[in-house]
Amino acid sequence: MLKPRVIPCLLIKDNGLVKTKKFTDPKYVGDPLNAVKIYNELEVDELLVLDIDASIKGLNPNEKLISKLAEECRMPLCYGGGVKTIDQFERLVGLGVEKVAISSAAIENPRIINEAAKKVGSQSVVVILDIKYQGIFPKPKITTLNGSNIVDIDLFEFIKKIEDLGVGEVVINCVDRDGVKNGYDVELILKIRKASKSILTLLGGASSFKDIENLVTNVNTIGCSAGSLFVFKGKFDAVLINYLNKFEKEKLNNIQYYD
Repeated sequence: MLKPRVIPCLLIKDNGLVKTKKFTDPKYVGDPLNAVKIYNELEVDELLVLDIDASIKGLNPNEKLISKLAEECRMPLCYGGGVKTIDQFERLVGLGVEKVAISSAAIENPRIINEAAKKVGSQSVVVILDIKYQGIFPKPKITTLNGSNIVDIDLFEFIKKIEDLGVGEVVINCVDRDGVKNGYDVELILKIRKASKSILTLLGGASSFKDIENLVTNVNTIGCSAGSLFVFKGKFDAVLINYLNKFEKEKLNNIQYYD
């Protein structure tokens, strides 16, 4: 029996905490370590931290910052950004990161998933797929490099492939919904759920608790991740690190389901 996980997503750029819209125009919203301290007090389920500069600039993970984040975290931490070798998987897990996420590396060298799973365990291997709709009759396409590069790979076939290679979790990150707060792409995740046995997390579009509740109610074994929802408050997007309240947590925890 499982319970839904609600996961704040923190974006890192130049060691600062930022928020984007459709993967563009990053807005500085504070210090990531301070955000982690607040999330500790709010007792979040899990934390997803993504360095949006690393892969596009060819940078390695900032182990100094990651070490500080992992040391501060009192919840499971998933880190992604610039990871491309097995050694980096092992080093990050050694720093206290429970899950290591890859995106471009999974596209360029899918075998890294199998190799990493053997070294650190499948439960620590996460693949993030940045999805963008393309074409006259729009279809969901995998992208890399902050949504700027469309990959000519079938989404559903690729998910099956990385499952066979031992991925522990797949995060579907919807580029078109990033930061615009127009609701999750429930239709897409339902299609993926029917074709996939993986643990799935959906990111992009959450505007309120209702969006999370709708996702959990309609999709089996789902993680709900959000950025803007948990760093902004109100119609003017005032910066305020926040999370579910006690009533919302209890309501979600009463929605129990089986994998």
